[in-house]
Amino acid sequence: MEFLLTSFVLTVTPGTGVLFTVAAGLSRGTRAGVVAAVGCSIGIVPHMLAAITGLAALLHAGAVAFQTLKYLGVAYLLFMAWRTLRDKSALVAEEDGPPRSAGDVILSAVLINLLNPKLTLFFFAFLPQFVDQGDPHAPLRMTELSVYFMLMTLGVFILYGVFAAAVRDHVVGRPRVLAWLRRVFAGAFAALGAKLALL
Repeated sequence: MEFLLTSFVLTVTPGTGVLFTVAAGLSRGTRAGVVAAVGCSIGIVPHMLAAITGLAALLHAGAVAFQTLKYLGVAYLLFMAWRTLRDKSALVAEEDGPPRSAGDVILSAVLINLLNPKLTLFFFAFLPQFVDQGDPHAPLRMTELSVYFMLMTLGVFILYGVFAAAVRDHVVGRPRVLAWLRRVFAGAFAALGAKLALL
């Protein structure tokens, strides 16, 4: 129960994945929001595999490896901020701008969560605390907990995407609102990147 509650708090806390999913729902509706949620959930898999295969211990012991991963995350978050500001079609209705393919949305979502520092800390520090290292079935237990986390992430992110799509009509078509939303999303990505850089 402690694991599930902590995972829920971590999942609902706005981060890069939530921002991306909400932006997708606002920009192109329910389907795009759901696709983004699926992509963000897929992006959890590398973290899960790394923790299960023992990469967590390697990164914990090797400061250079962890710093490299951290700054890759910073660079990608800053890139997302720049791209959000520059992409004028990011928050417009699909009929008003070129649609992004499901594959493109999923790839972006996977990259966001792949370099998500919150997930890195979760899988490389938090998750192993709920598994007895002496347990011969520890990898299976870690897999089980990770699957619970992925399913929770998928459900919460779908709700975020559907809600964003539901309020879409109130913001799409209003240039000033869209401009401010774009700035808010870009600022949030930049702030997350700056916060990670200072950790």
